[in-house]
Amino acid sequence: MEMEHSDLKQIVHQYLIKKTDFLKVKDSMNDDQLRVFVDKALTNLCNDERIDLPTSTRILLIRELVSAVVSLGPLRPLIEDKSITEIMINGPQSIYVQREGKITLTDIKFPANEQLVHTIQKILAGSGSNRRVDESSPYVDFSLPDGSRVNVLLPPCSLVGPVVTIRKFADINTLDDLLNRGMLSKKMAMLLIAGMKAKLNIVFCGATGTGKTTTLNVLSRHLPDHERIITIEDTPELRLMQKHVVSLQSKPANIEGKGAITIRDLFVNSLRMRPDRIIIGEIRSGEMLDMIESISSGHSGALAIVHAESPEDCVSRMVTMMLMTGIRLSTEVITKQVVRAIDLIVHIELFPDGVRRITHVSDFTFDDATHEPKLDHIFEFIQEKIEDDGKVKGHWNMSGHKPSFYKKFVKKNITFPEGFFESKVGD
Repeated sequence: MEMEHSDLKQIVHQYLIKKTDFLKVKDSMNDDQLRVFVDKALTNLCNDERIDLPTSTRILLIRELVSAVVSLGPLRPLIEDKSITEIMINGPQSIYVQREGKITLTDIKFPANEQLVHTIQKILAGSGSNRRVDESSPYVDFSLPDGSRVNVLLPPCSLVGPVVTIRKFADINTLDDLLNRGMLSKKMAMLLIAGMKAKLNIVFCGATGTGKTTTLNVLSRHLPDHERIITIEDTPELRLMQKHVVSLQSKPANIEGKGAITIRDLFVNSLRMRPDRIIIGEIRSGEMLDMIESISSGHSGALAIVHAESPEDCVSRMVTMMLMTGIRLSTEVITKQVVRAIDLIVHIELFPDGVRRITHVSDFTFDDATHEPKLDHIFEFIQEKIEDDGKVKGHWNMSGHKPSFYKKFVKKNITFPEGFFESKVGD
C-alpha cells in the first residue's frame, strides 16, 4: 500500500501516541534511543497495516519525527502547554512565559549560552524555513510547523546572551471563538463579515500581541471562495482556508548583503498576478504607498495589518509611511488619498484582564474645513470599571448613522436588519 509522505507521517505519529508508550518515555531518552524506539514502532505499524515502506522513506520519517521531539529541548513543555501564548528567552538563565495576558518567570534554564544556541539551531533546522542565524547574521524570523512565530537575536547584538521570542497562536478558528472570548459583539461580527464580502479595504491595527493576525485569519474565512487571493508576509502567519491562495514571503539578504526581496517588491509583483484580493501580513514602510495607489487604480478588497496605538495613530502612521518614500505631494493630498482608499480601521487592544477586545471599528472621511481626517467610530468599546477580581467591565457603543462606504454594501446586494446603523447599542 502506497500513500503520500504527509499522510504516512501523520499515521505514524498517531500510532506512536495511541499504540505505544512514546509520550511517557520520550523525555527520558536521548536522540539515539528515540530513533531506535521510532524505528521499532514503524516496523510494527508496517507489519500490522501491510505498508510497503522503502528504506529511504523510513530513514526520512524517523529523522523528521525524532527531530520534532528533540529539537525543542527543555522548551518542549512550554511549547506543548496550550495555556502559554508566548515564550520569552532572555539568555540561558531567564525564561518567561505569558498566560492569559500575564507574564511570569519560569524555573527552566539552560546551562550556558552554547546549549541554548544549539537548541536554537535545531529548532531552526526543524522548521524547514531554509533560514540561518549566526554571528555574521545574528537575527532571524521564522515559523514552526504548528504556525508559531519565532524571533531570534544572538550576540553581539544581544548583551544578555541569545534572545528568543516564540509567539504561539491560540486555537481560534471561528467567529464563535472570538465571541466566546468577548473580543467583539454580534453586531460587530455582522458588519465585519459583510465588509469581507463587499470587498472593503480594511486595516487591522493595534500593539504587539493584541490579536491582529488572529482576527484577520478568522475573518478571512468569510472571503468568497471564487476569488484569487495573494498573501504577502515576512513570516508566514496567515492561514487562509480558501483553495485559490498564492502565498508570498519576503527574503532577507544573503551573507554578502545581496539578494533581499522586500514586502514592497512582492507587492509590486503581485499586481501583475491578476489578484482579486491582496492581503499584507504587516505594513512597515513604502509598501503603504503602493497599496494606496493600487486600491485607487481598482484593486479593492485589500486587507493589511499596521502597528498603531489607536485608530488616530494608525491614520498618522499610514500617511507618514507614504511620506517616507519621498513622494512629492503635500501631507494634505496624501491624507486625502489614504482616506479615499481605506474604508475601515479595526483597532484591537489587550486589556489588563488578559482579554483582547476590538475597541474601535472606524469609518473615516476628510474634513475640508479642518483639512484633517475625521474618524467616525461605528463601534467603540467603553470601559466602565475594573472589578476586584481584575475583570474589565464595559460595553460597545455605536455612532448611530450609516458609514461613508455604505454604497459598497448596496452594490453587492448586502443587507442589514432595519435600523442596524441607527442604533446606539453595539452589543
